[in-house]
Parts: sequence; structure tokens; C-alpha cells
Amino acid sequence: MTPNPTLRELVSPIDQRWSPYRFDPRPVEQEKLAQCFEAAGWAASSFNEQPWRWIVATRENSDGFEKMLGCLMEANQSWASDAGVLVLTAYRKTFSRNENPNRVALHDLGQAAAHLALQAAAIGLQVHQMAGVNLSQIRTEYQIPEEFEPATAIAIGYPKTSEPSDDTEQELAKREAAARKRNPLSQHVFSGSWGNSVDWK
Repeated sequence: MTPNPTLRELVSPIDQRWSPYRFDPRPVEQEKLAQCFEAAGWAASSFNEQPWRWIVATRENSDGFEKMLGCLMEANQSWASDAGVLVLTAYRKTFSRNENPNRVALHDLGQAAAHLALQAAAIGLQVHQMAGVNLSQIRTEYQIPEEFEPATAIAIGYPKTSEPSDDTEQELAKREAAARKRNPLSQHVFSGSWGNSVDWK
């Protein structure tokens, strides 16, 4: 995968991060995996609550891996089955210090997941984050406590670099090779009032 077509000089992991659909079905080293989750743990969070939780399944534990794979929507199962690691995410809905609602818990989980993804890119891995999960199944299968909310899934592994071997892989490779685009800052960054775009060249 070529570097992302950024308009400005950015730190290397941002240049290199992408979301593969084809993974090389080999294990991810435990130390690399630990690096990714330590990076996630250094994300900022409101009152340092660190509301994120991760449930991890590695290829080496085939029963655990298949159990987690079964919690993904069918369209995601087909390609995520080759990832080295699958992860389910959850977040605590209230602050542990006073049980008041934490309205930014999902935001903080997202920050932590972004840290994880960038660390992965920096050490030769990539991640693909998924919204397509069966939330009720996750809650039941993994006995998620009521104060936590299951959220997403993440596939972690080594991108596959070989030529596609069948029609399905060809379609996935085509999706990977599609032009990577981002909206201009003017669509997202305002000044003074809503919709008044910044004038950054």
C-alpha cells in the first residue's frame, strides 16, 4: 500500500495507516500486540476514567477465535477470519468514582482505538475497525456487565501482499486498491460560526 495522499507532512503512522480487507493468516507476536494496547492505554480520557475495555482472541486459540468471529456480521466474517487477532470493544457508561453518566465514554474509546491503530501501523501491522457486530450476542456470550456497553470489533494483523487467489480475494483487493480520499478541511473546520470554513491553503 502506498502512503496516504496527505496534503501536509504528517507523522509516519498516519501516512501509513489503512484498513486492509486481506490479512496474512499468521499469528501476531504477543509483544507487538501488547505494544498496541499500551498505546491505547495512553489515550486521553475524561477525568482519566479510561472507560475502554477490550476482549482479545488470537489465532492460536482457535476456539476463542471462532467464538469471537461468530459475533461479527456475516459480511465481516468472510475476510476477518484471516486476521491474526480479533478484538471486541466496550466502554463503561458511568464514571467509576460517582456513577454519574459519562457522556464522552464512546469518544474516549474512539481515541484509544485510534492510538492502537497508529501504533499498529508504526510496527508493521494494520487494523480494520468494524461496526458490523451483533451487540446482544456479544453481551450474552461474554457476560458483559450492565454498566458496560459493547461497541465495535477490530481485526489486527499483517496485510496480505500476495496476488489474489480467487474471485473473492480479487474483489477484496480491488476495494483495498481504491483511491483513498478525504474531504477538504473546509468541510469540517469552521471559524466564528457554523459553516464558516477556515481559509487554510
